[in-house]
Amino acid sequence: MIPAPFEYHVPKSLEEALRLLDRHGDEAKVLAGGHSLLPLMKLRLAAPRFVVDVGRIRQLDYIREENGRILIGALTTHAQVEGSPLLRAKCQLLAETASEIGDVQVRNRGTIGGSLAHADPAADYPAAILALDAEIVARSTAGERIIAATEFFVDLLTTQLRPGEMITEVRVPVHASRTGCAYAKLHQPASGFAVVGVAARVTLSASGTMEHVAVGVTGVAAKAYRATAVEKALLGKKAVEKLLGEAARSTAKGVDVLSDLHASRDYRKEMAAVFARRALEKAIARAAGKKA
Repeated sequence: MIPAPFEYHVPKSLEEALRLLDRHGDEAKVLAGGHSLLPLMKLRLAAPRFVVDVGRIRQLDYIREENGRILIGALTTHAQVEGSPLLRAKCQLLAETASEIGDVQVRNRGTIGGSLAHADPAADYPAAILALDAEIVARSTAGERIIAATEFFVDLLTTQLRPGEMITEVRVPVHASRTGCAYAKLHQPASGFAVVGVAARVTLSASGTMEHVAVGVTGVAAKAYRATAVEKALLGKKAVEKLLGEAARSTAKGVDVLSDLHASRDYRKEMAAVFARRALEKAIARAAGKKA
């Protein structure tokens, strides 16, 4: 189908983009890589009167380390995240997650900011962002807000972003010593989206107990979430096979599990436990210095 008529703007700077968003409010949509917005517009599920193409604002394309964190510009592509030597060395989870997104063409055009702002319930990044306790920086003409990942995702395709705001940066921590991370995913064969995706981050104490556990889940519910029941079951304990299996059974606890043509509710719930265990096992092995 052909999109509804719209005005197309190509700002040359972030400040110009923010002025356009402020002027047009709810009637404007930000275009970055285009993989989410353009299909919706062609299907007329979205019909913005104004499209603000921020893809040429180079000041939003970077990956750098500052003060123990890695800062990632909103226009950084999935391919750049996947291939970043800095992320591979100091925040492996994000690079590993990016490698699981779509196909090569999608990874070369899609952006981390666009993916997070769209908040697709089957997107990959949200699981990793939650497990990393990341921060998302949003800007408007009124100033800057820093939003914790755990508060960012509100509901299906809904985030804490306000009219006139756009994501400008994502901040993730550098992995601490004896920390391991992993992302495990059940792919939807045609699209590559996550039927179930689980990101795990585990830090081991000198005695081998799990002193920090974070588990982010995507694909299972209408929004990505932290599997707090799994985290509580593992915290302060040693990673033995039986415990991991029992804890992973709680991955979908208290969640309204999705049911669709790709997976029934019961199957998705079962796969959430399977992939949580796989992600945890790999993360723990990496935390212990083993290859996984």
